[in-house]
Amino acid sequence: MWLLILGLVLFLVTHHIPTRPGLRAGLTDRLGANGYRIVFSIASLLSLVMIVYGFAMARAAGSPVIYEPPTGLRHLTLLLVAIAFVLLAASIFKGRIAAAVKHPMVTAIKVWALAHLLANGDLASLVLFTTLLAWAVYDRISLKRRGAAPAPAGPWINDVLAVMVGLGVYALFALKLHEMLIGVPVLP
Repeated sequence: MWLLILGLVLFLVTHHIPTRPGLRAGLTDRLGANGYRIVFSIASLLSLVMIVYGFAMARAAGSPVIYEPPTGLRHLTLLLVAIAFVLLAASIFKGRIAAAVKHPMVTAIKVWALAHLLANGDLASLVLFTTLLAWAVYDRISLKRRGAAPAPAGPWINDVLAVMVGLGVYALFALKLHEMLIGVPVLP
C-alpha cells in the first residue's frame, strides 16, 4: 500500500500547486512556463503510474475489506462511471454540457470516485477513491475562489462528440481495459 500512498501524496502535492497562484507563479518564474509544464506533466504522470501500480499491488496483497457494498449498487456504479466518462470527454469537446457543469473534468473525477466508493469496500479502494474525491471537492472550491472561468458554451456538435467519445471509451474500459489495467472485470 506504500506505493499507492506515495503516488497519492505526489498527486496531491503536484495538483495543489495550481490552487496557489503565488506558488505557481514563483515556480513558473524559476522554471519558465514550458519548464513548469514539463515538470508538472512528468510529476503527474509519475503519480498516476505509482497510484495504478500501488493500487494493483495493494489489491493483490489482499487489501482488507472494511465494508461489503450492497450488490444492488453495482448498476448505479456503472451508470455513474458512464456519466463520468461523458463529463471527461466534455472537458475536451467543450459544448453546452461543459458550460452547464462549469468544470467537467473535476466533476468527472468526483462522480467517478463516488461511484467506485459505492462498489468497493476494501482499504486500498477507500484510500484511493476517498483521497481523489476529497481532492476534487477541494479543487472545485479552489476554482470557484480563484474565479476560474468556467468553460464557455460551444457548438452542440461538441456535446454529441462528448457523449459518443465518452460512452465509447467507457465501453472499452468496461469490456476490456479495466480488467487489463486494474485486474478487476467490470462485467461478470
